[in-house]
Amino acid sequence: MSQRTRATALLAAATLALAGIGTIASTSAQAAAGCKVDYAVSSQWGGGFGANVTLTNLGDPLTSWTVGWTFSSGQKITQAWNATATQTGATVTARDAGYNGSVRTGGTASFGFNASWSGSNPAPTQFTVNGVACTGSATTSPTPSATPTPTATPTPTATPTVPPPTGTTPLAINGQLRVCGVNLCNQYGKPIQLRGVSTHGLQWFPACYNTSSLNTLANDWKADVLRIAMYVNEDGYVTNPAGFTAKVNDLVDQAESRGMYSIIDFHTLTPGDPNANLENAKTFFRNVAARNAAKKNVIYEIANEPNGVSWDQIRTYANQVIPIIRAADPDAVIIVGTRGWSSLGVSNGSSSAEIVANPIAFSNIMYTFHFYAASHYDNYRNEVRNAASKLPIFVTEFGTTSATGGGTVDIGSSTTWLDLLDSLKISYVNWTYSDADESSAAFKPGTCSGSSYGTGQLTQSGQFVRSRIVTPDSFPTS
Repeated sequence: MSQRTRATALLAAATLALAGIGTIASTSAQAAAGCKVDYAVSSQWGGGFGANVTLTNLGDPLTSWTVGWTFSSGQKITQAWNATATQTGATVTARDAGYNGSVRTGGTASFGFNASWSGSNPAPTQFTVNGVACTGSATTSPTPSATPTPTATPTPTATPTVPPPTGTTPLAINGQLRVCGVNLCNQYGKPIQLRGVSTHGLQWFPACYNTSSLNTLANDWKADVLRIAMYVNEDGYVTNPAGFTAKVNDLVDQAESRGMYSIIDFHTLTPGDPNANLENAKTFFRNVAARNAAKKNVIYEIANEPNGVSWDQIRTYANQVIPIIRAADPDAVIIVGTRGWSSLGVSNGSSSAEIVANPIAFSNIMYTFHFYAASHYDNYRNEVRNAASKLPIFVTEFGTTSATGGGTVDIGSSTTWLDLLDSLKISYVNWTYSDADESSAAFKPGTCSGSSYGTGQLTQSGQFVRSRIVTPDSFPTS
């Protein structure tokens, strides 16, 4: 967010524990009555690779799980997360990390690992869960008999089709979102772009998010998405966890009722290392994910602007928080902050190459990019252009001004930025839908103490942003 409102706060770093390589104790978990295991190599380098494994439970609910497989070409696991893994010869077993052991019927559990390899790197072809072979069906393997009974070849089932939308709002048309390749896609599997705004800090500008202002956002601005910026420190969540969680949930409902998507933003800023708020993040996301799991309009942004930390530290944090969300809400899109105040590393002299080389090993993941048009120019735009062909990017915050949130509104640079994002079909959210006394705010100071949010109350920035958001969306359904 803008530096103008960045307050310094101190928080003791939470103890971080990654599930790693260890000895697996015997398990008393029930046998899997049906399961499917998806195995995907997420990155590969000389002598090593990273992979993600996702278990889908097709049978009775599980209270714990152990996944097993055999490597065929000398691969050797060197590190694991969200599971405890051991390897004997070519045989690998990976046991849940405790917090992700329960898997409901139809639910998923994911873990990842790094491994060494040489020569070829074929994927395993057979997996077991709790000792039962995973066949991708909801029935266990039958007990062999002396004379096998022939069975008829099943008739192929037609791929289910998604019915046409029943409404005209962004949510009604697009439904449950997912990540496909480098794009954000709708329920029809078509790439889309969402355009919207971000709240300011809920602790500072609560009056700006009422029935009238939200109606204006949905009906006049035609916004697709509302980012709910819940500061963690800076007089935010840590002062009243239950109260701020309730505020977030209420705005999720308000957005849903107006046919908009909502981004639940765990707005970490100071300290810049998100691991300092790891336990708060686990508690918060456990609560909001469980409460909103049935909703189709929720996107989770797990760390706003990591700063002063490496990509490995951000990745460590993400690998602890994502399974908490996935345990309750397995289908939602999750957005991960990047280093250098979510600049893909550019503001720290790095680049997106570090993310491409070592991505988050989960599905439905996007990466954050933030910019302020009067401070960030061609070198940042070139990085986004380069990264967009390799990573799914979501601009969860941008400003038309300098990074201070104030100064001159740079219409030229803002236009160049949004033209680029439009051409790449990258979704974006503007900072801020508020009446803050800064030129990046959409409304003139004092607006939120009244009842009118019309165009006469807009700042220069608000007028420009509204003019870009209000143009018709392109949401393909076929």
